[in-house]
Amino acid sequence: MKWLQFLTPVKSIAYEETREMIARAKADEITILDVRQPNEYQQSHIPGATLISLPELTDRLGELDPEKPVLVY
Repeated sequence: MKWLQFLTPVKSIAYEETREMIARAKADEITILDVRQPNEYQQSHIPGATLISLPELTDRLGELDPEKPVLVY
């Protein structure tokens, strides 16, 4: 996949670790990226999450700040 070249591979982190990271970080310190479909996002999402559905990700990578950690779900 073309978009993989822009991302640094990392291992998955546990739910509790993710919650702690979100709680500790200020809103402008991390990007929470929701790659689900818009209807799934509308039903429920993490507050402050950015929606870029997976099929659109390659075309919209420029919207992500490469200097911030990105939590993807």
